[in-house]
This record gives sequence, C-alpha cells and structure tokens, in this order.
Amino acid sequence: MAKRGKKYQESLKLVDRSKFYEVDEALELIGKTSKANFDETVELAVRLGVDPRHADQQVRGTVVLPNGTGKTNRVLVLAKGDKIKEAEAAGADYVGGEEYVEKIQKENWFEFDTVVATPDMMGVVGKIGRILGPKGLMPNPKSGTVTFELEKAINDIKAGKVEYRVDKAAIINVPIGKVSFGPEKLSENFKVLVQAIIKARPAAAKGKYLKSVTLSTTMGPGIKLNGQKLAEL
Repeated sequence: MAKRGKKYQESLKLVDRSKFYEVDEALELIGKTSKANFDETVELAVRLGVDPRHADQQVRGTVVLPNGTGKTNRVLVLAKGDKIKEAEAAGADYVGGEEYVEKIQKENWFEFDTVVATPDMMGVVGKIGRILGPKGLMPNPKSGTVTFELEKAINDIKAGKVEYRVDKAAIINVPIGKVSFGPEKLSENFKVLVQAIIKARPAAAKGKYLKSVTLSTTMGPGIKLNGQKLAEL
C-alpha cells in the first residue's frame, strides 16, 4: 500500500474510524480534513445491497443538485437542422454534427465534459461509441443526454445535473460539491442525491440497501455515515 502524505496523516487523526457520523457532523468535519491548497471536491461513495450482474438490480439515474457541483460543465451537442440553433441559444459550448465525431476520432479531442445528442444523430454517434463509452461520455436516454429537448438538457447540466450509476462492485461514486460550499449547501446537495438513490431501489433488491455510506474530499480520508438514519431523510 502506498505511503500517505503528511497532510493526509494529519487529516486522518481528526477522524474516528470506528464511528458512524451524522450527516451534519460529517460535513463539519469535511471542512477540517481538507488541507490541500485547492478547493477540493466532496465525494459521496455508497455501497448498495444489489447485484449489478442482474439487469433488474441496476441502479442508475440523474438528479440536479440544488447548489450545483462547483464545476463548469462543458457541453458538446451533436445535432442537425434547427436543433443546432436551439443548442447554441441554450448555451452549449460546442454544437455540430459529423465534423465533431471526426474530430474526436482523428484528433483524440476531448475538450468537453458531457455529450448530448438528438435521437436522429445516434447512428453517427455510434461510430465513436468505443471511444466515448469507456470514458463515461456516451449519450444515453436514461441519463437524459439523448433527447430532442436540448434546451432543458443543457440547462439541467449547466445547473448541476449529476448522474449516479452503480458499478460492478455495487458502489456509486458521485461528487456533491466543493469544500468551499460549506456544510449547509453540501447538506442540501447530499440529501437530494441520497433521496434519489433510495427512491431508485430496485424491487429485486433484498435485505439492507445502503450497506455503507462514506464522504471524503479529493485528498482526504473517508468519513463513514450512519446509513440507518439516511433512510429516514
């Protein structure tokens, strides 16, 4: 195991690893454990009582965080016809069609964070599916990124829309904001996201759903939360 740095060790001393913290208490502690010289992202990690190998136990969705993520999301829209003007008016950073698909293919261009495509462009987008997929950038109807409602999609993304999706280890990792937000704004974001994850519980999931819930900063130690209390949010 790699040796942790001095700042991490100092932060670790502030956290009782045997304790399950209340949300507000954990968020207060987050501010104290953040010792990096930049505004760290606050990450939520939730291990669920589901088996992701089964289609009926997948957990995936999107939610708009009330206070955003603290990150400026660059949006690439792949569309044609009148939808190009709609996307430009809505504030997309890049708008076009096959020329951007070729740019990604030939130049390995990735100056964007989210891709939105109209349904009639998916045949073209499929050409770069193997490039976008591993990076988590492939447009998908379930995440609202394959749609003709471009204005709404772009506004939601710019406002702080995040996607949560269970991975092969049954864990969801999602950012809930920046340390500079402070406990109150982080708490609002946290509650909206956790409520969405709880609401998305598959009917096929049996037993304890929220197996473990942890908060951490980019460079800081994990802070375990009381999962039982979260079910009551």
